[in-house]
Amino acid sequence: MQRFCYLIPGFLSVCLCAFPLFAESTNSLIGKKVENFSLKDFRGKTVSLNDQTVQKFTVIAFLGTECPLAKLYGGRLQELSLEFADQGVSFYAIMSNQQDSLTEIAAYARKHEITFPVLKDAGNHVADQFGAKRTPEIFLLDAKRTIRYHGRVDDQYGVGYLRDEPKREDLKIALTELIANKPVSVVSTDPVGCFIGRMREPDSKSSVTYSNQISRIFQKHCVDCHRDGEIAPFQLTEYQEVAGWAETIAEVVRDQRMPPWHADPAYGKFSNDCSLSQAEKELIYQWVEHGAPEGNPKDLPEPKTFIAGWKLPQKPDAVFYMRDKPFQVPAQAGKRGVKYQYFTVDPGFKEDKWLTGAEALPGNRAVVHHILVFARPPSGKRVRAFGEGDQFLVGYVPGSREVMLPKGMAKKVPAGSKLVFQMHYTPIGSEQLDRSKVGLVFTDESKVTHQVVTAQVINQDFVRRRISIDANDDNFQIEGTSPPNDRNALLLSFMPHMHLRGKSFRYELRKTPAEPGEVLLDVPAFDFNWQTAYQIEKPIPLETGDYIHCVAHFNNSDSNLSNPNPNKSVSWGDQTWNEMMIGYFNVAIPKKEAAAENEFKTIAFRLIRRRDKNSNGKLEQDEVPLRELPFFFQADKDKNAIVTVEELAALIEKNQSRKKE
Repeated sequence: MQRFCYLIPGFLSVCLCAFPLFAESTNSLIGKKVENFSLKDFRGKTVSLNDQTVQKFTVIAFLGTECPLAKLYGGRLQELSLEFADQGVSFYAIMSNQQDSLTEIAAYARKHEITFPVLKDAGNHVADQFGAKRTPEIFLLDAKRTIRYHGRVDDQYGVGYLRDEPKREDLKIALTELIANKPVSVVSTDPVGCFIGRMREPDSKSSVTYSNQISRIFQKHCVDCHRDGEIAPFQLTEYQEVAGWAETIAEVVRDQRMPPWHADPAYGKFSNDCSLSQAEKELIYQWVEHGAPEGNPKDLPEPKTFIAGWKLPQKPDAVFYMRDKPFQVPAQAGKRGVKYQYFTVDPGFKEDKWLTGAEALPGNRAVVHHILVFARPPSGKRVRAFGEGDQFLVGYVPGSREVMLPKGMAKKVPAGSKLVFQMHYTPIGSEQLDRSKVGLVFTDESKVTHQVVTAQVINQDFVRRRISIDANDDNFQIEGTSPPNDRNALLLSFMPHMHLRGKSFRYELRKTPAEPGEVLLDVPAFDFNWQTAYQIEKPIPLETGDYIHCVAHFNNSDSNLSNPNPNKSVSWGDQTWNEMMIGYFNVAIPKKEAAAENEFKTIAFRLIRRRDKNSNGKLEQDEVPLRELPFFFQADKDKNAIVTVEELAALIEKNQSRKKE
């Protein structure tokens, strides 16, 4: 079985998903004869197609310095050029994007150690001559300069998926067949990539310009990621850069892939909603149709200011690294993947700390799949909400890495707590080093009215592998219900979590575990590459006895192109070729009601939750295995055939005291 790479790690995940890749379908170019061209390379040397007089075949690759796929295939094309160098094959790379400078082209060639000519196609004349539209896009010519193959390099990368290795190496196969005097078995494939950033004649009469409307739209929705030093593959802060991406921008907006927002607008309002209004979309379409005019630079808005290196709105008050020395990530994951790594840091907190903001920052985006940062408080210092005594602080996952809480709300890190980093790494074929960190923003306790706690909804049967997702099922459902709420609280945010087979996720507020309730969030098309935290615009009051219910669907069929193996059932597991179903949510508890509970109550809750089939927060006799009934009867002090958390905690504490005696 061929295993898919379970995530395009770090930077690449954003590259391939932040600006999605598209296929251009055409086979009309086969048989077309190509005329000579002359272009300069990045050193200023003129190179002509006529220079090749002895080579039998020529590969023309249209590339770009920033298109994610063009980055991935630069090294592969160099490998192919070396493999076929002694068989009469020459290679040329042509850079036709108006936004690619000679400096950037030179850096691209150096990074990928390309030894064949890398040429600047100023004015995209050669791209027009060939009929090229995408990067990367391949044209294979014979000795008569007739196009014999056109399309992609191979099928390893596509719209929304990444394989460990290609199933079909189209260019390599075509070369091998031609060299053997055989007909090309597949003469045309759909090139997948970004639009070539062509020079266009802007409409000087256009009422929509970059300087006026478009820059403001990008500033509002895009530049948080599309700026220097951030995770997006290119910047959207300067006109010359933006203009080259105009057609691709219009395409991904029309396809609703950018900006990345997946919540159904019919349910809930969220303060971090980055989606475009229809009016904003129409302005972008009109701007592109009019040739992406710049307008008057005097109309530009004031640039947004950012904290260097952070997405937080202010510089962190304290920064802690996961360890003193970098962790070495192996080159290969092995069949079971790289085990989760845990690093414990003593921040030296001598007094309670109240966190109003936090951000986890990977040291090496190429290999860091996710970071979870927890506080491990001393015994007896945990605070519980919806049964959870969790001290989760902040995480870095695809699409999310920073948290800023509403005014008056904060997470408490008790004095003496340790910070625990849970690190998930995805090897990329070479040994890498990582030293990730977390930045914390504190507030004075006097300003805190509510303590924030992260809770979660899971399905115990799924977690304990009593059930698994059926093979070849494109809509497998798993549900989970929280324990009942036991105090006044405010619901602040959601973050659904699944892996590659995740299809949809819904949160409901229920009054009873079994009866459908109000839909709070619906994510009809879950995207593993963008695991957004949905921050509720106006916190929702929760009453005692309320439940949070989650419904998830999974696509474990071959219609899911990211699916590692549709013919295999899938169980719960850490690695991304396994699955998870977790409905995280943040609740705010009035500080005066956020009393810490003793360790026995925490243990009791966890034991009951494992057996609580009807999610009522209690243990009923028919939920208990026969071998555990004696313990159940001891705990059931009022003899009503129901054991509460308090009853079980009392028995555990009593037994513990006897042991000490």
